[in-house]
Amino acid sequence: MIPPVAPASAADVVDFPMVELRGTPVERGRTYGAALKSQVLGSVALYTAQLRAMNHDWSAIAAIAREFLPLVEGYDPAYVEEMRGIAEGAGCDLEHILLINARTEILQIGRQRAGIPDEEPDGCTGAVILGSHTANGRLIHGQNWDWRPECAHTTVVLKIRRDDGPDLLTMTEAGGLARCGLNSAGIAITANYLESDRDYAQVGVPLALIRRKALEQQHMALAMKAVSCTPKSASNNMMLSWSEGFAIDFECAPDEAFPIWPDENGMIVHANHWTGEIARTKIRDTGIPFVPESFYRDWRVRRALAAKTGQIDRDVLKAAFFDDFGVPYSVCRPPRPGAGGSISSTVAMVVMEPALGLMEVCPMPALSTRFTTYTLDMDGAITAPRA
Repeated sequence: MIPPVAPASAADVVDFPMVELRGTPVERGRTYGAALKSQVLGSVALYTAQLRAMNHDWSAIAAIAREFLPLVEGYDPAYVEEMRGIAEGAGCDLEHILLINARTEILQIGRQRAGIPDEEPDGCTGAVILGSHTANGRLIHGQNWDWRPECAHTTVVLKIRRDDGPDLLTMTEAGGLARCGLNSAGIAITANYLESDRDYAQVGVPLALIRRKALEQQHMALAMKAVSCTPKSASNNMMLSWSEGFAIDFECAPDEAFPIWPDENGMIVHANHWTGEIARTKIRDTGIPFVPESFYRDWRVRRALAAKTGQIDRDVLKAAFFDDFGVPYSVCRPPRPGAGGSISSTVAMVVMEPALGLMEVCPMPALSTRFTTYTLDMDGAITAPRA
């Protein structure tokens, strides 16, 4: 398997393919793996190559992946069935699919066992604006996802039809069960990299599967429980919104979650540093050496949105996310070398209106400004203005 190559110009940027999945977990997985085989194998190639560069052969990589199998089975055995189906459809091993779904955790374990420092964090700048402060009265939620630009060729959109809960729409790395997205109950989620001195002191549920669990919930209370109460291996910031008129951000340490509510302008904006007062008294932020620009990224987005309060629509949020102040260390990040020698960039801009089941995605926004719209039928979610 050959790892994908990062786009070099707008001509290299392609829209993320979408596949609709239905049936049992294993049936959904088989459809997924077969329909998006090249993208799934591209994800596998990208991360196996990264781990091989740490001097781990496939037997060692597979062994690390298998360490997560009983944990995932205990959390939700249906997830293992879906992963088995993806592996069958794509013609690869279950361990390959576990690697994609736990890539944050497995890459860090690989670095630790090889004695290599962590110098390749995710980025991301996220925002949610309550309907009381938008132009049309509907809540808007979005983010810039910053990671390896090669993922512009391995990112996909899944529309998952479920018999036991709300349908969901998620953008994810191919082979993954979820990353960010929304469901037919009007719940949406995005996530941002955080790091702390508590990371990897315990083994927890892979972050991607927690986001999937949140999107499977019919009610916001249960989505909040999934995010805030599930044990994790590493810190992460997860932002939840509900079309009924509520949003909350959880700065999550592996063993504790710290909530942040919308400010006086009806918004939450978060980048990659800890901001909650209680969290900052209890947590040592160890990620700042890798994302020092985080301190102005969230400030830039918050200031741009506050200036338009009451007039905010999806285009206003997009404009804030396209901000190039401090380029290449900007909200919208062009491909640039990371601290560890790899290339980092804003892989995708995502803007959602959960009440409409609408998600707009722009791949590689520093190179191309073209958005694709993906939609999901809603279960009677609120579409009228809501405070």
